[in-house]
Amino acid sequence: MPGAAEVAAWPSRELRLRTASALVLAPLALLVAWIGGVPWAALLAGFSVLLVIEWVGLTTRWPLAARLVGLPYIGCAVAGLLFLRADPAVGRSATLFVVLVVWASDIGAFVAGRAIGGPRLAPAISPGKTWSGAAGGLITAVVVAALVIEVAGYAVTAASLGVATLIAVASQAGDLVESAIKRSAGVKDSSKLIPGHGGAFDRLDGMLTAAPIAAVLAWIAGPGEPFWSVWR
Repeated sequence: MPGAAEVAAWPSRELRLRTASALVLAPLALLVAWIGGVPWAALLAGFSVLLVIEWVGLTTRWPLAARLVGLPYIGCAVAGLLFLRADPAVGRSATLFVVLVVWASDIGAFVAGRAIGGPRLAPAISPGKTWSGAAGGLITAVVVAALVIEVAGYAVTAASLGVATLIAVASQAGDLVESAIKRSAGVKDSSKLIPGHGGAFDRLDGMLTAAPIAAVLAWIAGPGEPFWSVWR
């Protein structure tokens, strides 16, 4: 068993690994999202392969019919991100909105949960998640959403922040879904692909649930309209 000093150092060591990995991967993902087109499609295709591999590994004990749920679960998110980015007028800002809001929710929840602690959000599914973390994630996501909307040249409204909240809640729900799947598989991480972050599922769990919702809102809003203005 690890010693007391090693246990005490674990959060900071994990945070250092998470930060280092994020500093490498985040700029690359944002750059490709900004470029769009073939590079964006290629990136999503690569992540799709990794997600399918990890899904197969996580669900080996599931019935075949249940395991096949992974295909639409992953496919809808990928299709949603492709659909969002394909709009020539608002595709770039819409895609960056989703990516940054999901990331902000994840980072805000991690920092607030570690700093504040408190009652557990869903102890039977993910004992490490707290209500303070969930609240911190939502607040961070809404603040980042407001900045993205402002930079994109649109007015920040209560309705648009409501959409941001919806995306953040969907992201946190995706995190809980993946936690339940990992718990059923008896593993902490979906893989060891990314130091400090686990696997592709560990990093994209929120995106798998947030992206389809954003795509549906974009479809309702119509071409050339930012999906966060769907409610006016």
